[in-house]
Amino acid sequence: MRTWTLRGTTTSYVVGVPDHGQWAQLVAWGPHDGLAPVVVAGTEHFVPRADVEPLEYAVRGVRYTAPVDLVVSGSDGSDELRPTLTNSTQPPQRLELEFVDEVRAVRIVLRYRMVGDVVERWVAVRNDGPDELVLHRHDSAGFVVPGGNTVKYLWGEWNSEFQQASVTLPRGRFTIGSAQGITGHSYSPYLVVDDDVAYGVQLAWSGSWEMSADVDTTGLVRIQAGRTSSSLGITLKPGETWVSPKAVGACSAEGTDGLARVFHDYERAASRKRVPKVLYNSWFATEFDIRADHQLELARRAAGIGVETFVVDDGWFVGRSDDTGGLGDWEVDPARFPGGLDAFIGQLKEIGLDFGLWVEPESVSPTSQLAREHPEWILRTPGHDPILIRNQLLLDLSRDDVAEFIWSTLDRLLSTYDISYLKWDANRPRLDSGDQRRDLDGRVIGNLYRILEKLRDRHPEVSVEGCAGGGARIDLAMASRVDTLWPSDNTAPLDRLRIQEGFRTGFAPHLMSSWVTDAEGTHDGRERSLDFRFHVAMAGVLGIGADLSRWTDDQRYFPALPISVSS
Repeated sequence: MRTWTLRGTTTSYVVGVPDHGQWAQLVAWGPHDGLAPVVVAGTEHFVPRADVEPLEYAVRGVRYTAPVDLVVSGSDGSDELRPTLTNSTQPPQRLELEFVDEVRAVRIVLRYRMVGDVVERWVAVRNDGPDELVLHRHDSAGFVVPGGNTVKYLWGEWNSEFQQASVTLPRGRFTIGSAQGITGHSYSPYLVVDDDVAYGVQLAWSGSWEMSADVDTTGLVRIQAGRTSSSLGITLKPGETWVSPKAVGACSAEGTDGLARVFHDYERAASRKRVPKVLYNSWFATEFDIRADHQLELARRAAGIGVETFVVDDGWFVGRSDDTGGLGDWEVDPARFPGGLDAFIGQLKEIGLDFGLWVEPESVSPTSQLAREHPEWILRTPGHDPILIRNQLLLDLSRDDVAEFIWSTLDRLLSTYDISYLKWDANRPRLDSGDQRRDLDGRVIGNLYRILEKLRDRHPEVSVEGCAGGGARIDLAMASRVDTLWPSDNTAPLDRLRIQEGFRTGFAPHLMSSWVTDAEGTHDGRERSLDFRFHVAMAGVLGIGADLSRWTDDQRYFPALPISVSS
């Protein structure tokens, strides 16, 4: 067997390909000082050998009875491939293994990169043949876990995200995911197997996804992670290459806390190196009742206790007196800002505050001018009315003209006004599927990522906060493209402790936007001291969302108030 070793800071990942070249398999994964080979207990009596080996990437046609990561059909109706290794390259901290199926002319490239103690894995599938192919299943990777069968995961719902739970699997399969076109409140793309060494896998994808932990009859644990396909699969034309999102794996001999630290280091390396500013957001104080004079009153009070950025939330644009209108018509409402937004921002600058703005650019209100002018831009299934959620519809971001509209709208706002902070919200799932002959999920999320990347490139001074009705779009892909993430709309401190504890198992504190508000909890309705609320919020990136006009002088100048202006 030929082997390759990816050596991290404290751990190693060893991949091997048997002499026959028909698959790659895990040889060993763990701490340098305790690296042991994976023990294969299964026999090939009654099943092919590939069905009991610790395969890195399982293809239908090589594996038959055990779970597979890739299923491809051709024009002849077959869904089997039998690729063999044709090439390997290993530049520093990277590895590429190329397999080719000569019959169908399919090229599969397994890609690896070691970052700290995190193994990034993804796959590229190329159609080198004359006929179209269809990808029916297309995972990013399968991670074999050398030991343990207690699987930890994060579940939740709106206002109760990132709840921790576990399941013990003597044998069988445990699956989580999202079919909502967004990461979702229900589960996070994160699975951990906790034993003497803790192993964790995350998926960097913000659309529909699936992760499974499978314990086979021999006791071997394998975690699959990838996008979920549409009912018709993904068409791959001759000459085309499909590339999966990244799945990442990590391990730590220091248990789940050590594993969290490994993930945190990885996320810090992918983040911009900037000191976040203490912000104030007006939503809980005013909701849709945006009036410039009232906002300035709140801003003066906020500046007086050390706030550095003032964010005007929902309700600043025309047609937005409640949640039934306005989305898509991103023009400043002159009734809300009689002197204009520029003048308001100037007054904030005089107070000593930067300015931030809330947007929800992927959604549209049915009564908006945009909906009337471009009904074809609304995502819908032909012959059916689009599904209304929270009184809003979705723009079809798979369309390039829609992507250009969203980008030009944001670029215009950021170029016209002195905006240093953008709160990007997304308050509904993607349910209408439209024409399933196209890769809707891939096109939508690809355009979303390109817009976020262009924002960072063209407006590098602007900090972006990712929000989705609370924590419905938190994953590694978003974490690498925004500066902070909003874990939950639930801001009550005792509830937040549980949410934030779950969040930090997979995501670093510098990504966690956390506010002091006057809210009572969904699960804990008791009042909590101001001191306690601040300490809970300061576990992440500190913000304030309380109605400061109702705070007494004793509250605003509380002797122990732990706010300081960053330098």
